[in-house]
Amino acid sequence: MTDATGSTDPADDPRSMMQRMLAGDLYLADDPEIAAVNRRALDLAASYNATDAGDDVLRGQILDQLLGQVGEGVEIRPPFRVDYGFQITIGDRFFANFGLVALDVAAITIGDDVQIGPNVQLLTPTHPLEPGARKEKWESAAPITIGDNVWLGGGVIVLPGVTIGSGTVVGAGSVVTKDLPAGVLAVGNPARVVRELPG
Repeated sequence: MTDATGSTDPADDPRSMMQRMLAGDLYLADDPEIAAVNRRALDLAASYNATDAGDDVLRGQILDQLLGQVGEGVEIRPPFRVDYGFQITIGDRFFANFGLVALDVAAITIGDDVQIGPNVQLLTPTHPLEPGARKEKWESAAPITIGDNVWLGGGVIVLPGVTIGSGTVVGAGSVVTKDLPAGVLAVGNPARVVRELPG
């Protein structure tokens, strides 16, 4: 596996682990700087998950601290889990039902009017296939992008590097391993387009 510097040995990379992580290259997650950002996010997420139902003002304040950008009319039902939070951008009128997991080692960008069912996982992290690098705890990530007016059914899993086009619906329990175009219905594991949707 080659990183942005062209090296195949991640130990040769002079950048900080945080710089490597943000670039999508191999990094070690137990780095003190990364661990501190992770702890902050976990504490904020725990505070969010402990809020009372109906306390929209407090929930909004916590999301503003936790996430990189939050649009208007965003509702996320606890529990909500993130890795770092600051790499998540959410558009207007977003709704996520219970149990959203958004592991933002790389950026997660979500458009307007997106609806997410319960227990959906947005997973940007990945690990080397080479056993030696994996044993040494190197990892990396690839971004996830979700267009406007997308609906992800309950239990959908979106894997690293995937883009889902605007207006697309992904059926419950599907695993999205590759990009999906706009305006389609996709189902299955791996998710496959079964038909186009009306515009």
